[in-house]
Order: sequence, then C-alpha cells, then structure tokens
Amino acid sequence: MSTSTQQPSTAPAGPAQEQAELGRHAKQAPWVPWAVFGAAAVVSLGIGLLTGFNVVLFVIYTVVLGTVGTYLLSRATEGRRKATDRLVTCLVVSAFGIAMVPLVSLVYEVVRRGAERFDGEFFGASLVGIIGPGGGAYHAIMGTLIITLLTTLISVPIGLMTAIYLVEYGTGRLKRSITFLVDVMTGIPSIVAGLFAYALFVLIFGPGVRLGIMGAIALSVLMIPVVVRSAEEVLKLVPNELREASYALGVSKWRTIVKVVIPTAIAGLGTGVTLAIARVIGETAPLLITVGITNATNFDPFDGRMATLPVYAYYQLTQPGVPPENAIDRAWTAALVLIMLVMGLNVVARLISRFFAPKTGR
Repeated sequence: MSTSTQQPSTAPAGPAQEQAELGRHAKQAPWVPWAVFGAAAVVSLGIGLLTGFNVVLFVIYTVVLGTVGTYLLSRATEGRRKATDRLVTCLVVSAFGIAMVPLVSLVYEVVRRGAERFDGEFFGASLVGIIGPGGGAYHAIMGTLIITLLTTLISVPIGLMTAIYLVEYGTGRLKRSITFLVDVMTGIPSIVAGLFAYALFVLIFGPGVRLGIMGAIALSVLMIPVVVRSAEEVLKLVPNELREASYALGVSKWRTIVKVVIPTAIAGLGTGVTLAIARVIGETAPLLITVGITNATNFDPFDGRMATLPVYAYYQLTQPGVPPENAIDRAWTAALVLIMLVMGLNVVARLISRFFAPKTGR
C-alpha cells in the first residue's frame, strides 16, 4: 500500500488572514493624531523661540514633525499598512493646509488694512481736490463697472458663437486652427493684450490716446478665450440624443441650437461667463497702458481717461504723496473691494449653476 504525504498549503493569504493580521495590532484613538500634531506645534514653537520666530518656518516644522511622528507611532502600534495610510492622509491634509496659509493670511491682511477706510465717503467721493486724508474711489468703482460691462458685451457674443461653431459646425483644418489659436490666446500675458489694444488705437487716433473703450478691448482679448473654452466644454455635455430627436421632428439645425442646445446648457454657460468676468475684473497691466488714471469721474468710455480700481490701488500705493498713510489706506480698501467683487461673482456663478441647471429628477 502506497503512502502519501500531505504538503502544507502555500496559497496566498486571503482577506480573512489579512483581517486577522490587522486585528493583532492595536487601534489608535481618534484624538491621537491631533495630539501628535499638537506636540509637534509645541516643539516647533520652542525652536522658533530659540532661533527667532517665523510663521512660515513654524508651519513647516509642525507639518514635518507631526507627519513623521504620526507615521512612526502608527507603525509601532497599528502596523505597516495602517501607518502608510495615515502617512498619505497626513501628506494630503498638510498640503491643503500649507496651500491655505498664504490665502488666509492675504485675506486677513487685506480685510484688516482695508476696513479702516471702508466707509461711505470711500464709495461716494472721488479724489478731485484731495491731497491728504479723505477722498474715495467712486470714480474708480464706476470706471471698473463700465469697462467690465463693455468687455462682457464684446466678449460674450464672440466667445459663445465661436464655441457653437466649434461644437456644432466646425470640422477639419479650420476647426483645428481656431482651437489652436484659442489655446494660444489663453496663455498670453495680460500686458501683451494691453499693448495690442494700445497699438490698435494709436494707428487710428495717434500717440498718447487713452480711452475706456481701449481697456475694454484689451480685456476682451483675455476674456474671449476663457468664454470659448468654458462654453465649448458645456456644449459638449449636451446629449446628442436631444439633437437627434429635434432633427427627427424636422427642426432645422440653427433652430435646434437656439431652442434645444442652448437652453439645456444655459446654467453652465452662465457660470462660465461669470467666472470669465471674475478673471478679468482685477487685471491691472492692460488698463495701465490703455486707460491710465484720473482723479475725476468719467462715465464716457469714448472720451478721455477713466479710473479703475486696480489702477487706482496701484497708483495710491506707488505714488502716495506726503504723508503716505492716507493713500496707502485707500489702496488697501480698493484691494478689499476688488476681492469682494471677485468673491461675489464666484457666488453668482454657483447660484446660476444651482438654480438654472436642467431638472433631471422625476
């Protein structure tokens, strides 16, 4: 009779075995990582007191020491797999925290410094006859609104029609050429847009010309490719089934676009346009070249210089006069108003996306 020997199984460990391996390690309490980072902050503060406190170095030391400490403690108590997971989590959260530091510090500083002149006079008066304290940015606020409105009126029709052509009509070499040019325009420096507008109007009106419409043209060069790109992506999201159903009913192509495609994508189009406005409303370099600055209020973009908030803040900071404190306070408040405008436009974009999106629920 032959005898057989049974060999031990060498099959790879299954989920049950991995779970049993993980169960052999203790599990940290939720507060332990926070305690580790708190201890790292204390150590970093001690290092800062010994070597000279610096906020940036304090944050870096805290992040590095806390991450290393969390990993080592988890490796000793929870095992390699859980320690690796905690390491990656710490790196992601730390990267987010480090990215938020300059943003939070910037907003805090602008709000703190800009609140000193955030009053009725700042929004209701210009700088005509103002040398020392007082004065405001009414003329700059109105100039920014007028030039931004003109920029929107120029850019939105051109950008939307270009996007419609690329999605609905464009084929072949012409479509590829337009797409390439839009990509190039998206990356051009803003100063180039200002030089283009200035050179264009110098050829027509001669050297030294400064007009509000010139600033609108310069900003349109920056805004149009943003509108084209955002509108193109939104129009591509419209299901082809809607177009085919319209064609099956005998509706022409242009009417399908106007009655089916655009209403379906109206929320995304509105969001893209609003974000494009927020992109150009704070530009300074093109307006420095094309519009210039003035202390008086000018509502006519086709006649003379106009003040805008970015250029107003720039001149108040770089040419403050004597004493400089009053002009610098006005510059900080102008920066605060610009941030509020951009944040307001982003909120409007979110509201448009939320309330005007197609209702898909039954």
